[in-house]
Amino acid sequence: MANKFILDFEKPILELESKIEEMRKLGETLDLVDQISSLEGKVEDLRLNIYRNLTRWQRVQIARHPERPISLDYFQNIFENFTELHGDIIAGMAQLNGQNVMVVGHQKGRDTKSNLYRNFGMPNPEGYRKAERLFKLAEKFGNPIITFLDTPGAFPGIEAEERGQAEAIANNLKLMSQLKVPIIVVIIGEGASGGAIGIGIGDRILMLENAWYSVISPESCSSILWRSWDFKEQAAEALKLTAEDLKKFSIIDKIVNEPIGGAHQNHNEMFTILKSTLIRELNELMAKPKESILKERRKKFLDMGVWAE
Repeated sequence: MANKFILDFEKPILELESKIEEMRKLGETLDLVDQISSLEGKVEDLRLNIYRNLTRWQRVQIARHPERPISLDYFQNIFENFTELHGDIIAGMAQLNGQNVMVVGHQKGRDTKSNLYRNFGMPNPEGYRKAERLFKLAEKFGNPIITFLDTPGAFPGIEAEERGQAEAIANNLKLMSQLKVPIIVVIIGEGASGGAIGIGIGDRILMLENAWYSVISPESCSSILWRSWDFKEQAAEALKLTAEDLKKFSIIDKIVNEPIGGAHQNHNEMFTILKSTLIRELNELMAKPKESILKERRKKFLDMGVWAE
């Protein structure tokens, strides 16, 4: 998938690709096949070198890429018979490989207009209450739940606090820890603060390779610690918010690989990778007794943050 939005660290790749394009045009009159082939090899080597050595801040930038697949993209391309139940959080009934499921996710926009409509992926309290109702509906019919996390946080406006945002998120945490159906959580982009964890309690926590998950964004952390956003890169390093970091801390269970260059480079490949992963994880969970699922889920989260000296 061609992308128009170029991140700073991607510019060397773009420059080489531009040279290749120029040489192809010259190739109509000159024999430049060998030179073009050599440059194409250099592009692939450069791309691999860049994306295998990304800093934490660079992964944050990829997670925010405007052309990265968003929740509705996954719902429409991974699941069958998706029926949207409209509201502040994107959700609905669907099927995964023939199995009925309830899918719930944060939804960002693609541009300013759609981001304003989607409130930049920041749900209001009503969104979390909608998720709560759908979680109960899923349990009533014995359907597994799959949630997609991609938010810079819950909506920070005072009106959201007045309408009980903290309570709505807390109720979801309590409910999701008690549901007797399998729950899979997928962090597809940004997973910030209570806005993410409000639909983030599950039996399997999957995280895309270039997503990030933290109690606070690097910019906000920088503004608190250094009174400036200028130290966001240092904050990202200190927060250890990447998939690799969180796997080491046992916060997540599995890292889902992305196409080279990020999910925005090849949507269809990303859909294929994630679908096969979800089918495998769901089959494993469906084979377990309900009592075992609930016990293991609670233990997973109760064990977090425990250490020994």
